[in-house]
Amino acid sequence: METLKTLNTLIIREWKRIFSIPNFYVILLLIPLLVFPFYPLIYSKGPVHELPIALWDDDMSPVSRTLADMLDATAGLHIVGRASSATDVEQQMQQGKIFGAVHFPRNLEADAKKGKPTALTLYTNSSALVPSQLIYKDAAMVLVKGGLAVVLQKAQRSGMPENQAMALVQPVKLNMVTLYNPDFSYKHYLGPGLITVGLQMALIIAGVLILNIEKARNTLPDLLKISRSSSQIIFAKTLAHLSVSWINFILIFCVVLPVYDIEMQGSLWNIFLLYNLLALACIGLGMMVSALSDNLLFCVDLALFYTAPAFVFSGFTFPKTAMPWYDQLYAGAMPYTYFLDGFIRIFYMGLPLEYILDKIYALLIFIGISFPIAIIIYQFKLNKIRHEAGH
Repeated sequence: METLKTLNTLIIREWKRIFSIPNFYVILLLIPLLVFPFYPLIYSKGPVHELPIALWDDDMSPVSRTLADMLDATAGLHIVGRASSATDVEQQMQQGKIFGAVHFPRNLEADAKKGKPTALTLYTNSSALVPSQLIYKDAAMVLVKGGLAVVLQKAQRSGMPENQAMALVQPVKLNMVTLYNPDFSYKHYLGPGLITVGLQMALIIAGVLILNIEKARNTLPDLLKISRSSSQIIFAKTLAHLSVSWINFILIFCVVLPVYDIEMQGSLWNIFLLYNLLALACIGLGMMVSALSDNLLFCVDLALFYTAPAFVFSGFTFPKTAMPWYDQLYAGAMPYTYFLDGFIRIFYMGLPLEYILDKIYALLIFIGISFPIAIIIYQFKLNKIRHEAGH
């Protein structure tokens, strides 16, 4: 009973500190409230439409004009000007006028009618990787279909039945099914990812402050009057910070994502469980660092260095399997990597928890290692302080 009373006193004390000390409420509450809604806003227009391209038409034939009209009719492309040479294309890209260009060579129509191979050229600005890939996707689809249509017309004019001509022109038909983000919406794809990686950073930075800030603000003697047990102190502080982190859960999954119409496919309770495991892993790591060093500035710098590359190394934008082995090791040393894998399967794919058990186990390992280390080291420090005070 006495233990419960002590824990209750410690939890209430920590809640008061979170809402009164700027280091805590700015990192845990104010910054998320101001920043998280802006991440989806960047991509609020949804899929990218009407990327500007130039047309370089050396044929000026009905076929080339038809292909140009087909390109301009796609949702993703918009012909904004003309080009007369490869140098002209490069100059327009350098000036930021276009992201790509299409070249129709001379005698395009004549060669196509003769059955003679002809090459169309697609220019893309690959320094802007995403627009260049979107241009390639839309332009390739149009140009391939256009080329097939020319051959089909030629076959039909020769008297070949339509079904036989279609089988000759397109012997193999590809049906592409895009799952989980069919519109290639970056709002749906990047919004939740940017928010959750920011959440990890906030939780770990707050975690490194939890123990060290007691000494920095000369409040450690008051804390020791309540409890001299590091396990009680760390347990109570963890519960206080975990419960406050639920405010951000509500902000993210009940306010920000619904406002931007980012639909969740899976169970909110499964996401809540995964969220809590991430929060506990981050708080535990932060406390472990905080227990290891009394230098508050060093701890914060270490937390920033550790969490800043999470978005890059987590595999969200580039496959982990394609990274060098040492980068994969770094990715594996961050709880966000495992949270993200589980998050994608629950949030986007709507899968149940049994599909992410390995990710849950990994997060539990972070929790199971960080908290015991923090408790043991912090108890040594408390014992040393009591011993010095006794003298």
